[in-house]
Amino acid sequence: MPTIESFSEAQSVLATRVDSGFLMLSSSMQLLHWDRQAWELCRKITALSDDPAADVLPSCVTDFACEIVKLMEIRSNPKDWEQFQLRRVIKSDQESIFLSGIGLPGIGGRDDSRVLIILEQIARRQNFTLERAKERFHFTDRETEVIGHLLKGWTNKEIANAIAISQLTVKEHIKHIMDKTRTSTRTGILVQILQGCAPPPSPQ
Repeated sequence: MPTIESFSEAQSVLATRVDSGFLMLSSSMQLLHWDRQAWELCRKITALSDDPAADVLPSCVTDFACEIVKLMEIRSNPKDWEQFQLRRVIKSDQESIFLSGIGLPGIGGRDDSRVLIILEQIARRQNFTLERAKERFHFTDRETEVIGHLLKGWTNKEIANAIAISQLTVKEHIKHIMDKTRTSTRTGILVQILQGCAPPPSPQ
């Protein structure tokens, strides 16, 4: 079974997202538990797909879970569970569904591990564009480019490779983006950008 510490971390995540759905998978992708909200959001994801799957879970959700399992194999004893967190945004014209997943390492190794995925629906403005976000928060061109990749769920390393800068520089850009959106997490950035509900930045 996953460690007590891992379950505590999972509970902490869920406590901050009371309106979210969640599901738990085994490392072999067996669905162990999900709540009503997760079921509804998975149905929405399937409806957005051009190829609705016959499986219980949409393929993009199981693919996302597989990425987490692979990360767990690389980092079997993480000191900080945040290192295990992956994020992904599934977008449509009217709304987006945000996926946040963590690995829960088990005492018995990989076969005893679990994957927790939290799903959140993010309402979007019809006229949302990165250009509008840039104007609203006074992002630089480079910050806007970084945000575009954050919306894809990319890691700092993937962003750095894509735009040919160091990971340290990516972190600096993200810090400035957090300051401008008055957030403290990558998740907060995405919510503010997609919902467009943040207060205007303070005058410079």
